[in-house]
This record gives sequence, C-alpha cells and structure tokens, in this order.
Amino acid sequence: MDQLAIADRRQLRRKLGFWRIACILMILAAAIAVYFWGSAQSGLTARPQIARISISGIIQDDRELLERLDRIAKADAVKGLVVTIESPGGTTYGGETIYKAIRKVAEKKPVVSDVRTLAASAGYMIAIAGDQIIAGETSITGSIGVLFQYPQIKTLMDRLGVSLETIKSAPLKAEPNPFHPPSEEAKAVIQSMINDSFDWFVDLVAERRKMPRAEALRLADGRIFTGRQALKEKLVDALGGEEEIKAYFKSRKIDADLPVVDWKEPARSWPFGFGSLASEWVKALGYEVFPQLGGLEKLSGDKLFLDGLLSVWQVGSN
Repeated sequence: MDQLAIADRRQLRRKLGFWRIACILMILAAAIAVYFWGSAQSGLTARPQIARISISGIIQDDRELLERLDRIAKADAVKGLVVTIESPGGTTYGGETIYKAIRKVAEKKPVVSDVRTLAASAGYMIAIAGDQIIAGETSITGSIGVLFQYPQIKTLMDRLGVSLETIKSAPLKAEPNPFHPPSEEAKAVIQSMINDSFDWFVDLVAERRKMPRAEALRLADGRIFTGRQALKEKLVDALGGEEEIKAYFKSRKIDADLPVVDWKEPARSWPFGFGSLASEWVKALGYEVFPQLGGLEKLSGDKLFLDGLLSVWQVGSN
C-alpha cells in the first residue's frame, strides 16, 4: 500500500473518530435534557391543582396505576380528581382493585368520573367509584355483568386425529379444559363462581348508585345504555363535559379554575423514539455501549388472553 493510501486511511479514521465522539456527546446531551424536562414536569405536581388520570383500553391488574392513585390521594396540592374512562372493561379483579384505589382518593378529595365514548362493564365499575358520574349524551355505558371464557378445540383435534389423555387427582382439577367438553359438574362450579362475582358487582352498583338491590339487578342483565338512557336509569348523575365537571367541583367548595394536571404513566422510553434511534446510531458507529437503550423503547401491550373472570363488553359475543 503506497504512502498516499495510508495517509487517506488515517485521515478517514480521524474523521470517523470525530463523528463518533460527537454523536456520543449528542446522546449524553439529550439524556441530560430529558432529565431536566422530567424534573420540570414533576414540579407541576407541587402547585394546587385538580389531578386527572386516563383509563383506556382493556382493564387489567395495573400496579403502576394503583401507585399513582395512592400518590394522588396523599398529595396535598391535589384538591380533586377527574377519572377519564375510555374502556370496554376487562378483568373483574382489575376493575375491583382500581375501584378500591379510587375510593381511597375519594375519602380525602372529591372525584369525578368522566365517561367518554365507552365505559362499560369493568369500565362502569370504575366509574361508580367516583362521587359524580358525568357522561356524554351518546356515551356507551352499563353492561353490568361477569363472564368466563375458554376455548374448545376438541372438534379440531378429532379432525386431526389427535387426542390428549389426562390423569388427575380429582374430576374438577383443571376444569374447564379446552381439550374436552366440560362436565355438568364443572359447569356448575364455574357458574357458581360467576354468580358470586356477579352478586358482588350488583351490590356495588346498588350501594354506590343508592338504589334498591332489585333495581340494580334489573339493570344488570348485561345490556348497554347510552348516556341519556343511563341518566334516566340513575346510572350516571349528569350529562355534559368540562363545564359540568367544573360545576361539580365548585359545589364541593373546590376552586373550579384550578389547573387540571394530567398524572400520566411514567414514560418507558425516551421521547420521540429516541431510545431506539440512539441505540442504532451507537451500534452503527461501532460502539456497543449502552445496550439497554434499545430496550427502553419496548412498551408492554395488552395480553392476547385475559386470565380469570371478565367484566368486559364484547360486540357480537353471545
């Protein structure tokens, strides 16, 4: 290799080294900016305010949300809470834990449930935790009930010529089973469990909506209601939006002009997808530093299957 080629290669290496260092410095600067941005955001929670949380999608056991509600309950700066709900429901247990956490907040400060497009089943269970339920005229709510679902693939296995033999300690162990139709005894056990959870749900509605249990039971046939229908049946307190929410806080001696601060789930990634981008930049430059940056971008999604008893509104289900 001649001297000119060697000189060119050295110059190229120096340029690459410069840009590698520059990119790493940019990454560190962005990390510092994110840190100070987070500090500024946390400072917002120190001033008098009305807190707001959003509950959307499938409801499950959500430890982070429960911890957030606990912080809201303990925060002296928070004078009231708005719970915005956009959910078809989810697991009965998930709805139960969130309901109880909201009631703990309500022991210290007024809570308004803001029913948006949809708050059905476990979504409605959460809504009744509020001191006041406000819905839109065409919001969908109700669907008070409990269900248990499991797949049944025996017919498919028979067609494939596949069987599954089971030896178990008792007839009701691992029932119901997707590999064979449930016995009448197994169905009775599952039905008893569903009935018990359903009774608990109905009692909750009767207690929170201040209606006779027989009336709550009449409304708990699984049907859904528009906001207008729900108001007529006393399942919600008022129709409207922000103005009605402010009016309720004013009736509870809370300054309705206080800023509404969204208490959001902590970010699990860097802003604007920066975590993955930074990781790819670093790897492209030949440095395998900060390998965890790529993992920062991964967000947990809803489970494909929900475990346990469900309180969820499903379009087209039987």
